Amino acid sequence: MPRIQIGSWASDAVDWLTNHAAWLFDFVTHVLNGFYTGIHAVLAGPEPLILAGIFAIIAWWLRGLPAAVLTFLGFALIDSIEQWDETISSLSLVLVACIITIVVAVPLGIWAARSRAVGGVLRPVLDLMQTMPAMVYLIPGILFFGLGVVPGIVSTIVFSMPPAVRMTELGIRQVDGELVEAAEAFGTHPRRTLLRVQLPLALPTIMAGINQVIMLALSMVVIAGTAGGGGLGGSVYQSLSSVDVKLGAEAGLSVVILAVYLDRMTGALNQRVSPLGRRALAKAQASLGGMKFLRWKPATSLATVGIVVLALVAGGMGYFGKNSGPAAASNDGHGRSVTLGYVNWDEGRATTFLWKEILEQRGFKPKVQALEAGPLFAGQARGDIDVQSNAWLPTTHEAYWKQYKDKLEDLGTWYDKTSLEIAVPSYMKDLKSLDDLKGKSGTFGGKIIGIEPGAGEMKILKDKVLKAYDLSGEYKVQDSTTASMLAELDRSIRAKKPIAVTLWSPHWAYDKYDLTKLKDPKGAFGSGDSLHMLGRKGFSEDEPLVAGWMKNFHLDEGQLTSLENAMKDAGNGHEQEGVRAWLKKNPGLVDKLAPSGNTSYAKGKDAGKAPDIGYPAWDEGIATTYLWKNVLEKRGYRPKLHNLDVGPMWTGLSTGQIDVETDGWLPVMQKQYWEKYQKDLVDIGPWYDKTSVEIAVPSYVKDVKTLDDLRKHKDEFGGKIIGIEPGTGAMKRLKSTVAPAYGLDGFQVTSAGTSGMLAELQRAYGKKEPIAVVLWSPHWAYSKYDLTKLKDPKGTWGAENHITSVGNKSFPKEFPEFHGWLKNWKMTPDELNGLEKDIQDAGKGNEDKGVQKWIDAHPGIVDKMAPVK
Repeated sequence: MPRIQIGSWASDAVDWLTNHAAWLFDFVTHVLNGFYTGIHAVLAGPEPLILAGIFAIIAWWLRGLPAAVLTFLGFALIDSIEQWDETISSLSLVLVACIITIVVAVPLGIWAARSRAVGGVLRPVLDLMQTMPAMVYLIPGILFFGLGVVPGIVSTIVFSMPPAVRMTELGIRQVDGELVEAAEAFGTHPRRTLLRVQLPLALPTIMAGINQVIMLALSMVVIAGTAGGGGLGGSVYQSLSSVDVKLGAEAGLSVVILAVYLDRMTGALNQRVSPLGRRALAKAQASLGGMKFLRWKPATSLATVGIVVLALVAGGMGYFGKNSGPAAASNDGHGRSVTLGYVNWDEGRATTFLWKEILEQRGFKPKVQALEAGPLFAGQARGDIDVQSNAWLPTTHEAYWKQYKDKLEDLGTWYDKTSLEIAVPSYMKDLKSLDDLKGKSGTFGGKIIGIEPGAGEMKILKDKVLKAYDLSGEYKVQDSTTASMLAELDRSIRAKKPIAVTLWSPHWAYDKYDLTKLKDPKGAFGSGDSLHMLGRKGFSEDEPLVAGWMKNFHLDEGQLTSLENAMKDAGNGHEQEGVRAWLKKNPGLVDKLAPSGNTSYAKGKDAGKAPDIGYPAWDEGIATTYLWKNVLEKRGYRPKLHNLDVGPMWTGLSTGQIDVETDGWLPVMQKQYWEKYQKDLVDIGPWYDKTSVEIAVPSYVKDVKTLDDLRKHKDEFGGKIIGIEPGTGAMKRLKSTVAPAYGLDGFQVTSAGTSGMLAELQRAYGKKEPIAVVLWSPHWAYSKYDLTKLKDPKGTWGAENHITSVGNKSFPKEFPEFHGWLKNWKMTPDELNGLEKDIQDAGKGNEDKGVQKWIDAHPGIVDKMAPVK
């Protein structure tokens, strides 16, 4: 029978959706991330025992005093075993998934109960959703939504929805038909029948479905830990991949406590909200006799007061007891985030946590994620992971590199001369090469113990090595994890039993055990790999300082193995403590690996002074003003910035309220202001030449090249020119000189402001619509869009301007050092465009971060702009 290509069709469908619906997935990712972040912020805010108290009050309100005591003890135990943060992350994920599931599933169940056709369509869909292995949902989830909590949330919603739909449908169908007929006979509207008769009577069944949703969601959240979802799932995955019994027991116990709490609370909630449940509860309490106090539950108002009081206490503790943690050794990163991914192999874990510590000391906020090789490369190609440090190239990870190399950057080799091999204990005297394995499968039980199935070494072993040595039919490669392989190796060596394992060099196992690397005379494993640092595409441009550090990163075998051993001694969950202990034995290594870019700025002669700097909301004005703010702060000044329209700024300069600005367009565009106030001002000097002001149109408007052409195509542009701030010289000159000279008086010139003009340009450009905008050079818009500057054959825009710094007349005397720096300051077009781009990328409100990124990419620029003797 011919093969039905279901897998290929599914793969093609996923590829098509990835290519054509990326905007939808990005929107869903943004919404779900925001929802999760909000809930997590609320739950993670209070101290653990305060939140445990709030959970206990809820349990008291729903189930009574014994449940409250057990709840507090259970969550206190989670805090004691250091799984609190992970538990809160998992609880947040469960709540987000369950809220969305219930909002969708209950209406679907009602619809299915009221329409047999809808029920018939939904039933096979629900069967598919419920019986598909849970892990399968993560594959498209990672491809559509990347790594992190979002694929976990989406997969959880899909996996946990069927019970809620089915139980809602079942509950409503089971309502006595005579009751429904009676309601209809009295003229009750169908909606009121649903709300007043069917839903109240079906509520116990619906609540049972919701309970199942929560339980399935929690089980799926644990599975989602393999996709970088974190939380308890991440702890379980880490314990499995490292065969860590301690971590597995603690994470598993935390899952049990959380699951029991959610199960009991949702079950008890039915008794509070359902009339039938309240009746059953009253009967149960009446039968308790003298033990009633154990089942006494506070009124809703009293429980609410208790929760509010604890919440206020938590808020007060958070406000007054904030601890910013240990200070960074320097602030090169300014709090920017860098995400580090790693496969849970010793060298990857060691170098990842080493770089986590280094980046924290340099003022960054690094995040680490442990992943399988496949999700790691896929996530990095999507941009979810910034850097990984244990890419084995060119052999082990060859397949992933070929697939994703266009979306990755090779930051260089940090360790060379590696090898892949099969190793056996040295007490197996007759085994020296892979040829010797032939015919001895019975000795090894027909197995070679492997590692993670997605590892490149496993693919090479199965696809090349076994075939090269004719071992394919004789041996089976057993997929496991690195930690499982090492545990099996340890167990076999203790019992002096035969074992063959996949291994590699460097690895601490060769120091701990007496092993034989089986020779590979046919070279099937390849010639050996190098360990590479890989960045996502664009990482070097976004974080040039970090990329520069990593390009120069090297460790020798002694350093690497001692770092691995230090981390093993510290134990799982304490990796950074192991790194810090190792760094103490290697003083000065952090400064060597990551030389700080901002720890030794000399103070200026006028340090402490606070100049008032004004700027208009123009890109070059914003960029240069924040650049000088950053430079002055490094020199010990305390500059104050004032964002003003052009007219008020020049007025402020003349009166001395503003000391200086860097965005004066002279001699033409701001001529009127200069002529009006020049007796109170000083022209400090130009820092940028060869500017121009113009009207620009998209280049796809083919027949408009000059201002004369614009007049002829007035209707095509809707009779509008999109302008900027009304007080600017460009707008005044357009209306007074340019428009009359070219017969453009019939055009409406809108005063949208610079940001409004750029937004309108982006909208029109995206739709390929004609648009004419007031623009100037230099401007980053010419890099982002393909635009035509309309020629001005009559020269109505006037001569080219230069951009100059303008100060109040007293500025040179009050700030002589700063004045001297500005007089000698120049910027090239590339420098200005790069600075504007970095600030644009950082986003509004993060201008300082964008400037610092640009400074990091231009070492020595502070000393060049503001030299101190």
